[in-house]
Amino acid sequence: MDALLIAKAGRDLHLLPRMANRHGMIAGATGTGKTVTLQVMAEQFSRLGVPVFLADVKGDLAGLSQPGGGNARVDERLKALGVNDWIWQGCPVRFWDVYGEQGHPVRTTVSDMGPLLLSRLLDLNDTQAGVLSLVFRLADDNGLLLVDMKDLRAMLQYAADNSRRIQTAYGNISPASVGAIQRALLALEEQGGDRLLGEPALDIDDLRQTDGDGRGVVNILAADRLLQTPRVYTTFLLWLLSELFEQLPEAGDLDKPKLVFFFDEAHLLFDEAPKVLVEKIEQVVRLIRSRGVGVYFISQNPLDVPDDVLGQLGNRVQHALRAFTPKDQKAVRSAAETFRANPALDVERAITELATGEALVSLLDAQGSPSPVERALIYPPHSRIGAIAPETRRDLIGQSPLRGRYETLLDRESAYEMLRARADRAAADGASPSPRPGRPSSGASGNAAKIATSIARSAGSQLGRELVRGVLGSLFGRRRR
Repeated sequence: MDALLIAKAGRDLHLLPRMANRHGMIAGATGTGKTVTLQVMAEQFSRLGVPVFLADVKGDLAGLSQPGGGNARVDERLKALGVNDWIWQGCPVRFWDVYGEQGHPVRTTVSDMGPLLLSRLLDLNDTQAGVLSLVFRLADDNGLLLVDMKDLRAMLQYAADNSRRIQTAYGNISPASVGAIQRALLALEEQGGDRLLGEPALDIDDLRQTDGDGRGVVNILAADRLLQTPRVYTTFLLWLLSELFEQLPEAGDLDKPKLVFFFDEAHLLFDEAPKVLVEKIEQVVRLIRSRGVGVYFISQNPLDVPDDVLGQLGNRVQHALRAFTPKDQKAVRSAAETFRANPALDVERAITELATGEALVSLLDAQGSPSPVERALIYPPHSRIGAIAPETRRDLIGQSPLRGRYETLLDRESAYEMLRARADRAAADGASPSPRPGRPSSGASGNAAKIATSIARSAGSQLGRELVRGVLGSLFGRRRR
């Protein structure tokens, strides 16, 4: 299996395909070359036949779709590397966009996202997160699929209206907490985050495709606008990692990964994250390699990533860091200590001296051990560096085999419709009308009480037992399509 050519330090430095799912990190200050290194690695994986997923946070990775050439800086780099026969070539790409403007719409359902990630998305406190978990359990146990915001709102209102009737089976559901969750949903909707929730939901198999020449498709998520709401950005990427972990089978030791996942702006993932979530992330990163998925974090400083996660990132590319203040100097020292030492290199000093496009590189050898760190020059990409014209992007989206699969929003029968139908049937039996989901209510009527009793009794039903949630709370053990 061909090794991936990454850099040159007197000798060529290669990333071994068998070690690529041992994860990695690209770090460095703004403007030092992280994005180009990401592009180089992505296209190398693509040429090897490995599909790639990455987030384009600055709007300048779409050039992966076009052949390179005509760039004076790239020409200078090739000359410095002693290369005369560089082949310019783009990669097969697919564009995705939560907002559906710069790519195929990408969504998941509320049920699939699960209470843990949704609590992170809504910035709920522990009490509110606990109530949300109870509401999810109530919905799961009764086969009430939560597809979009209106389903979740209906379920929250229903739980609040009938809290006394169902508290024996599920525990206390505070109306105050329900109200706080509803307000958080409204704020999310105003930010446009509700577009992430709905159907048709993303099928992860659509991220694991190759083209007719056997090259892996590079999936590019438009994230420049998405990054304005960091919690939506990080929660979506976490959900996607969770889906890959839960749905892909155990793969053992592979000659190359099934998919490589680049997580840019990784510091946002851990900023203010509760300890329980950080522990879950560490668990997913540790276990997902057994599914054949390689995860590569991109951030300014390796210390942005918790030690338990950083220790799992065997393939490292470190661009320059600045050391203007005592705090900066301490960060540089700490970053230098994370590498396997090289007696011939003062790593701490080198980190501050690296020019743009230079990096300290340490990759895993055939035995899985980190190689001694070396100062190296990163090879340029074969594809274009930078953005592409909007009309070029539109043409590529129009030529995609996925065109039309995700563009039309679906609204099938789910929790909102099912709860409303139950209320209507109860009303038709002759009792006073029960509150319909989505409408204000002062409390549970007699009909609502009957429904609540029925729901409470069905807790733990066979259907409920089939809806099992995984490490990060997403559904697994079944295929939705």
